[in-house]
Amino acid sequence: MAEEKVTTMGFLQDNAMMTAIRDTYIAFSERREALGLSNPGTVDNVAREVQKDVFLKNYMFTGLRADLTKPFSISPVFHVSHAFAMGSQEGLPPYTFATLYGTPKVFLQGNVDNEGQFSGRANYRWTDALVTKTNAQISPGPGQAMFQVDNDYTGKDFTASLKALNPSILEGGLTGIYITSYLQSVTPSLAVGLEMMWQRAAVNTGPDTAVSYVAKYKGSDWIASAQLQAQGAISTSYWRRLTEKVEVGADLNLQFQPGMGGRGGLMASGLRKEGTTTLGAKYDFRQSTFRAQVDSTGRLSCLLEKRVLPYVQLSFAGELDQFKQQAKVGLAVSVEAPNEELMVQQENAMSSSAPPPPF
Repeated sequence: MAEEKVTTMGFLQDNAMMTAIRDTYIAFSERREALGLSNPGTVDNVAREVQKDVFLKNYMFTGLRADLTKPFSISPVFHVSHAFAMGSQEGLPPYTFATLYGTPKVFLQGNVDNEGQFSGRANYRWTDALVTKTNAQISPGPGQAMFQVDNDYTGKDFTASLKALNPSILEGGLTGIYITSYLQSVTPSLAVGLEMMWQRAAVNTGPDTAVSYVAKYKGSDWIASAQLQAQGAISTSYWRRLTEKVEVGADLNLQFQPGMGGRGGLMASGLRKEGTTTLGAKYDFRQSTFRAQVDSTGRLSCLLEKRVLPYVQLSFAGELDQFKQQAKVGLAVSVEAPNEELMVQQENAMSSSAPPPPF
């Protein structure tokens, strides 16, 4: 019986068709390796240099805010923090308690505020290439829960992702939002990819699907990206490093929607076009970072982060809306309270070659 099984496996591996397929794959892999392609990142971060590094979207705040962080360990990473907010126009709770734990394979983070709203993240690195990320939010009110799971596979010259938002089969069918994306480097500078979405709110409604296409080109000191969405939206971005400490970015969003009005009634005026252009800059000084941006809607924003002491940072944010005649201001202080032992651990961690937690 064993000899028969070995003979069958040998036939499957050594026949002419499998040999041709294997040789073709090896030749393709060798040519692909010779191109010297690098990993292009994910579709979600195709414009990361502009959206997350230069622009103020992830940094802007209003009102007064104070953050106190107490680290207990560097390797593994473990710390707790207390956040206080007052007068925030973004709906920040007055008090939030957060804790974070991270190893090269595991990353855990949880936040709970004074109103009982909880949000948590749990990431796990299965291999050097495969990472699973989960995100959950629970609120006291009905219908406010959210659960999301992401799986990212990072290859040498590509990234594949599978995302599910509020997946469920409890209603007798599949509901939720499911997104899969793939980004592939085709030359050392150019990467192209696509993103497909399938969603269904309830079993008694039909599903909706959409496909988006993305492209990213990387120069010596600049990066350009473009995304074409199924809903008729076009998004382009451009990032450039002017000097070692100065970065600039531009972003253009165009929306094409059916127009209304005119003698012919609905759709008589063709497509209605709407667009927004945003310009931003980032300056890194020795002890501070300054960001500023302006867009075509008349909003001017700026953010200054100043480290006044090794473990104390002050932040000032301001926004002026020219058309609405409105102004917003924010002031924050962040304090870390490490001890001497943690400072030694931090120096040792900087010289270590261990991978960071899967944030």
